[in-house]
Amino acid sequence: MKALIFAAGLGERMRPLTDHTPKPLLPVAGTPLIEWHLQRLAALGINEVVINTSWLAEQFPRQLGDGSRWGLRLHFSYEGPTPLETGGGMCNALPLLGDAPFIAVNGDIWSDFDFARLPSTLDGLAHLVMVDNPAHHPRGDFILGPDGQLRDDGDAVRLTFSGIGLYRPALLQDWRAVIGDGERNAETPPRFKLAPLLRAAMAKGAISGQRHAGAWTDVGTPQRLRQLDAELRGTAG
Repeated sequence: MKALIFAAGLGERMRPLTDHTPKPLLPVAGTPLIEWHLQRLAALGINEVVINTSWLAEQFPRQLGDGSRWGLRLHFSYEGPTPLETGGGMCNALPLLGDAPFIAVNGDIWSDFDFARLPSTLDGLAHLVMVDNPAHHPRGDFILGPDGQLRDDGDAVRLTFSGIGLYRPALLQDWRAVIGDGERNAETPPRFKLAPLLRAAMAKGAISGQRHAGAWTDVGTPQRLRQLDAELRGTAG
C-alpha cells in the first residue's frame, strides 16, 4: 500500500511562521509535523509515500531526502505555484499512487492515531477517521452512524474529519460529473475540493468511518502549534 501526504497548502493563517517554511515542515517537539506521519506510515509497513507540494516546494526534498532514513521511497507531486486543493491534489498524484487503495493524511495535523487501525480491506470508496469536534470547528463535518457508515444529512451529532483516510482511486473517476465544469476545474491540472465527492459517495452509502478518541490537533494557527509543542514536551499548563 502507498500513502499520500497533503503538503501543498500556503499556510496563510500560520504567517509569519510560514513565510520561509512550509507548514508541514514546522517542528513540534523538535520534529517537523510531516516526519511524525512518515514515522507512523513506515511503522505500518508502507513503502512508498507521495507528498504533494506547492508553496516553498523545494524545501521538502531538501529536508526529507529520498525517504531512506525511514525505509521509505518518497515521491514529490509538484502542483505549481497555486495549490490544487484536496481533490485536485489527489487527482494530480494518482499516477504516482497507482490503482490500489491508499492512505491519505493532511500534512498539517498531529495525531497519535495508529494507522494499523484502518481497515485491511475497503468495501466502499473511502474510509475516514473522525474525531470529536474541536473548539474551532464545533459543528463538525459528517455523521457517523451505528453501522459504521458516514452521511451528511440528519440531525444526529456530527464529528470532525481528522484528515486521515483510506481511499480508492475510483472515488475520483467521475469527479467532473460532481464538481461541474467551472473555470477552475477547466484548468490543467484541475483545482477542486474533495468534500463534494465524499458527500456524493456518502449519498450512495459508499463512505465508511471510525472514531478516534485519542489525541488530535489541526495545527492551523501559531497558537495551536505552540500548545501542541508544549503538550508533547510535557510542559503544558
